[in-house]
Amino acid sequence: MAGMSPDRSFRVSPDLAGERIDRALVELLEGTLSRTRVQELIQDGAVSVDGVPTDRPALLLELDQEIALREVPRSRRRAGGPPDGELSIVFEDEDLVVIDKPAGTLAHPTTVVVGGTVSELAVARWGSLPAPQGEDRPGIVHRLDSDTSGLMILAKSAPAAEALVSAFREREVEKRYQAIVHGEPRFDADWIETPIGRRRERMCTLPEGEGQPAATFYQVKERFGDFALLECRPKTGRTHQIRVHLSSIEHPLVGDRIYPGRVRRPLPAGAPRPERHLLHASGLSFVHPVSGEALAFESPLPAEFQAWLDWLRAR
Repeated sequence: MAGMSPDRSFRVSPDLAGERIDRALVELLEGTLSRTRVQELIQDGAVSVDGVPTDRPALLLELDQEIALREVPRSRRRAGGPPDGELSIVFEDEDLVVIDKPAGTLAHPTTVVVGGTVSELAVARWGSLPAPQGEDRPGIVHRLDSDTSGLMILAKSAPAAEALVSAFREREVEKRYQAIVHGEPRFDADWIETPIGRRRERMCTLPEGEGQPAATFYQVKERFGDFALLECRPKTGRTHQIRVHLSSIEHPLVGDRIYPGRVRRPLPAGAPRPERHLLHASGLSFVHPVSGEALAFESPLPAEFQAWLDWLRAR
């Protein structure tokens, strides 16, 4: 490990003091690496605490210790999107860009995902960009899951970056998602207002008073018996929020292998086999952070999503 500089470093906060280092790193990396993968990195000597390498995934952390996650061998890395990928631009000016992100593209690189991510493609196109979410995330002011397609905002100027981060934090950006889910929702529209937190590597709903507050509004747009098309409008922006909330009421997304709900739901014979979960960020409305202009954008359904709808309607 000599001569290798850290890719990422973290200071142990009070809520992580006393936690196992493998579990803490999963949370600090916001779920971009599984606990199994983090344990592999620790055992490979890629993690140090206060400058001393550790190979113990069960090491208990102490307040204010510094964790450094060092460079991962290139053979362990994978691309975060198509190597020849390009950004699909919906709107652009000198302060910001709105893109239509395809499913399968990560928002920014991680210790093992390098190449083809949104932030890397953005830097290749526009050069140096503000990085309000961290130096390894240029241009990023919010994220979409890798397998979630749709509209995403990137910041090109520092004033826009600061204002956009604030707008998302203050819930001033309206986001609309289309989702195909299993089951027949009881209500035509409803709020899911259950706290969300991380347990055993994954996000989940938690009892009142635990985790972070989270609120998702959904409305049924079409019913297909054992499936439904929903429009979801999250009020908060927790990790995997829509997926976790819908799974918690037993209406998981079609194709979601991480949050399938408590009951296994095999797809009917003849149904298209989705390569990813069927969630699409179809709408964004916000006030331009510099000009003050009201902006609104819509994204059409991608081909695999539309194919599922066509199959459901024909059935």
